[in-house]
Amino acid sequence: MHAFQDELAVVFPGQGAQRKGMGRELFARHPRALRDADEVLGYSLAEAIDSDRLDRTQYTQPALYVVNALAYREWTQAHGRAPAFAAGHSLGEYNALHAAGAFDFQTGLRLVAERGRLMAAASGGRMAAVIGWSEQRLRETLADIGAGEIDIANYNAPEQQVIAGAAEVLPRVSAQLSERGARVVELRVSGAFHSRHMREAAAQYARSLATAAFAPLAFPVVSNVEARPYARGREAELLGAQITASVRWTDSVAYLLDAGVERFEELGPTPTLTRLIEQVRAARPVSQVSKEARLDTAASRFYTAPPAPEPVSAPVAATIQAPSPTSTAASGPHDLGSEVFRRRYGLRYAYVAGAMYKGIASSQVVIRMAKAGMLGFLGTGGLTTARLDEELSAIRTALQPGEAWGANLLASVERPQVEEDTVDLFLRHGVRIVEAAAYTQVTRALARYRIGGLRVRADGGIDFERRVIAKVSRPEVARAFLSPPSPELIADLLRTGAISAEQAQAAARVPMADELCVEADSGGHTDGGVAAVLLPRMLRLRDEYAARFGYAQPIGVGAAGGIGTPEAAASAFVLGADFVVTGSINQCTVEAGTSEAVKDLLATLDVQDVTYAPAGDMFELGARVQVVRKGTLFPARANRLYGLYQHHDSLEALPPAVRRQIEEKYFGRGFDAVWDETRRHYEHADPAVLALAETSPKKRMALVFRWYFVHSNRLAMAGDPQRRSDYQIHCGPALGAFNTWVAGTELADWRHRHVDQIALRLLGDTARFLDGWLARPAAPQALH
Repeated sequence: MHAFQDELAVVFPGQGAQRKGMGRELFARHPRALRDADEVLGYSLAEAIDSDRLDRTQYTQPALYVVNALAYREWTQAHGRAPAFAAGHSLGEYNALHAAGAFDFQTGLRLVAERGRLMAAASGGRMAAVIGWSEQRLRETLADIGAGEIDIANYNAPEQQVIAGAAEVLPRVSAQLSERGARVVELRVSGAFHSRHMREAAAQYARSLATAAFAPLAFPVVSNVEARPYARGREAELLGAQITASVRWTDSVAYLLDAGVERFEELGPTPTLTRLIEQVRAARPVSQVSKEARLDTAASRFYTAPPAPEPVSAPVAATIQAPSPTSTAASGPHDLGSEVFRRRYGLRYAYVAGAMYKGIASSQVVIRMAKAGMLGFLGTGGLTTARLDEELSAIRTALQPGEAWGANLLASVERPQVEEDTVDLFLRHGVRIVEAAAYTQVTRALARYRIGGLRVRADGGIDFERRVIAKVSRPEVARAFLSPPSPELIADLLRTGAISAEQAQAAARVPMADELCVEADSGGHTDGGVAAVLLPRMLRLRDEYAARFGYAQPIGVGAAGGIGTPEAAASAFVLGADFVVTGSINQCTVEAGTSEAVKDLLATLDVQDVTYAPAGDMFELGARVQVVRKGTLFPARANRLYGLYQHHDSLEALPPAVRRQIEEKYFGRGFDAVWDETRRHYEHADPAVLALAETSPKKRMALVFRWYFVHSNRLAMAGDPQRRSDYQIHCGPALGAFNTWVAGTELADWRHRHVDQIALRLLGDTARFLDGWLARPAAPQALH
């Protein structure tokens, strides 16, 4: 565990902090560093800072990086130690990473120089600061005036935001904002930085980042993109995203304050961040958590102790095998993935449409997938028993024996009887395949479904009448599904008569899941994992457990999350996936069980149009979901509610103005009316929760706030045109990638998108991509 030396953070400014002649004294004291910089840049930095070139992006950014870096070098010499945290605004984030040891001085300068060059080339955009307005007010006004082409590039302070857009659009929007009372100041920049207008620059810059090596950080650095410390291995990803993503400076400072930081040192030519930090601090409620506890919590988020070694019954040879020909040498879409997987489920294609809650993955999705020789899962989460019964009946009626289909089974730790009742319903309808999701451990209901479907043959072999595909994003959860059910669970089910003695004996010889579905960053609940990291880890874990337990049948491993283009699907198959699972792209189809208004919005998304918000079903725990942010205020409002919940103990403790705003703007009704509706629900659904809320003002506040999450989902599902700004739409960036891939084709209009047809298009182009990739001529050994 890293020892935090005190609650101090160093911060570095970005573009806008430059001034002519800056750094002369530093250059005089560090001539070697200046020579190194000139060698990297190919021009005299000392001359550039004294000229008009300093205000040109391609010169501004390298100059600021060097001045900031030398300022930090002198700061450490003076203080003799490292800070607890570091952060930087836009370009300044490179200095924060350099300070923490991610890369050396010259490597950082090369990256910054390339970044500045590419951003300078992205002309045609403008930026303006909007002063005196909150983020919420700005978002609401932009939506009200129909300025969907404008992005909020910077969240600098509670009442200072920066907007970006095309040069011909931004002045008009700025004038409209001024007419409504905002103070708008146009910025002297050459482009619309941190907005959709920087996509081409970001795409080119990704190639530079791909060749950069990043060392482990000596202390946490807070990312502009996520307002959370960098996780190991995500430096290139987040720096690449930073060019188009908003700079979340307000949230970054708030994170540091919550982590116990009390002092900030701004290191740069002009103190541009100190005033912003004080504005954030002034707007934050005083935390009641002790400084030591907050520092410990922050440390645990960044530093993790290595796991204890696991006992292994026999050594497993560590081998790296080439992908099988059926995975990559594709002559057609039916050849992709694992033949074992296709044969096991009677499929023509190794392609799965994953479940989406509230029946968005509807019976129509499942039926079309099955008839096309693919596997679809019904989204059962949040459906009433009656609705679920109807959907299952519709599927059974429409499909013939042998056509594969399944349903989603969600873990329900707080209400295990709900899970038990769902399994009972599945058994009545003959559901042969379940997608087990949101599990952190194997439950009794899931084990009952799994073990109760085992049949021991006369020769001692085992037949599986029911199959389990487990969605996992963490190794510890994968281990639970790669192992047999626990002896305690088996004994409990046997004792209560849920399984036979023969099934109990067979259960010790089979894993809990037939396949793992490895879920990377995706829509809805997500751990934000990286597929290229997770999938190889799970494949090795699968091989280890298969060798340990000697299973008779192979366990498949599929890839989910981020799959919306042929290139993404191809990367999954090349990494060794037996099948691929799509999600977000399927909710913008004819068959998806959501409103046309939502589909119209989804069809316009690009990859940056999603963000994170609190999860309504795990509100108090702070779990997050990935949702649409374009055209909706839901993410901002949901995060605001969670922040208020963290810092207040009851609804009565909310400031009157805040309460009035939530009731009028967010809820459209008073807290008392919301609580009355909530109380009536829990009287039947869970009286124990209601009893707790009656005695706990904090719990009552949580339930009232959670009502908004249920309500915002209803609004989206119904397509209420009056409350579009409150739509809660779970979605990942894969849909934005899909939209850009099909732009200009008949699939650009969602009314022409059918789940089976887009699957075939995706698989067909994936096969062609892989064939072309494998057929590439070898690169020349040398250039002459």
